[in-house]
Amino acid sequence: MNKKISDNYFKIVEWSEEDNCYVGSAPGLFIGGVHGKKQDKVFKELCDIVEETIAIMLKDGRPLPKGNFNKKFSGKIALRIPPELHKVLAVKAMQEGESINKYIVHNLSMAI
Repeated sequence: MNKKISDNYFKIVEWSEEDNCYVGSAPGLFIGGVHGKKQDKVFKELCDIVEETIAIMLKDGRPLPKGNFNKKFSGKIALRIPPELHKVLAVKAMQEGESINKYIVHNLSMAI
């Protein structure tokens, strides 16, 4: 099976409590998306729109955004936070007997 250009882009379908339906998007490729009551139908429509968007951009001679599906992540994030928050996090990490990095990773993991 040949890889298509569209395979380089994330296609996300998720339930929206606010809209009471599935919402599909292709972040990095276009703003907006599709919605509907059936997840598989939304995904199919999203894939069709991604293909159409790519075809239009190529036809118009516009450069495609860099693909994001196979992007490699280093696992490092440089994050600027207020010094007061840094201090609170450091103290809480010490109280837990953890490094600040491990403490933050654990709490971020619990938040998603």
